[in-house]
Amino acid sequence: MEERIDEMKGNLKETAGRATGDTELQAEGRGEREIARAKRNIKGAGEQIKGAAERGVGKLTGDESTRAEGEADQLRGDINRTG
Repeated sequence: MEERIDEMKGNLKETAGRATGDTELQAEGRGEREIARAKRNIKGAGEQIKGAAERGVGKLTGDESTRAEGEADQLRGDINRTG
């Protein structure tokens, strides 16, 4: 959630910089937005990997709870990555 807020702040700064002709503010906003997007993408990928591992363990052991947790983590990762 924090990454989405930072992404929105970056968008606002970039828009304000564009509207006022302040190229420095525009570049700062674009940088903040891209960093937040990258963090969100990395976090989502980690959740997807963790979920895939849990899901696999759950399938191998027959533990439906672990398998379901893995699927939930994978979905959470998908949501984080797609924005």
